[in-house]
Amino acid sequence: MEQDIEYRQRQLEEYKAALAPLLRYLPWLEQSAGKSASRNYSGAEVGEQVLSFPVYDGTLLNFVRDAKKSSFMDRNYRYIYTRNRIQNHADERRLIQKAGLKEWGILCGILSKYVLGGQTKGTYWSEAVQEQIFYLIIRQMNEIIKYWDKKDRPRGV
Repeated sequence: MEQDIEYRQRQLEEYKAALAPLLRYLPWLEQSAGKSASRNYSGAEVGEQVLSFPVYDGTLLNFVRDAKKSSFMDRNYRYIYTRNRIQNHADERRLIQKAGLKEWGILCGILSKYVLGGQTKGTYWSEAVQEQIFYLIIRQMNEIIKYWDKKDRPRGV
């Protein structure tokens, strides 16, 4: 029993350290919900024969960079989606909202889909901001850590 508590405390400390750089983006993610975090640049001053490409908000790019460096990235996020039958944003939000410490891997999988998938599919990053996916995941991770941190603390301290 005591080993379980020690393991959970070590795990929480690792999660807390990995989450700390991402928490500073929480207010921005909340403010940006429902808004587009990118715009298309088509090079209008060059001419009409130029391919347009997305230009992302600098804060979003910093968030993605920090998230990519975190231990939360799971290259096998597709398995989490098939195993949990996640098909749309409503499914993602439902699982994020219900997630606890045992479902931490699901949160990491959803985060990974948008961070890693956004490297090849340009709309993922902006979509995750607009649909509040990034915000909900970081907020839920923070709530889980706060809950277990308080619960594991010895009484009277």
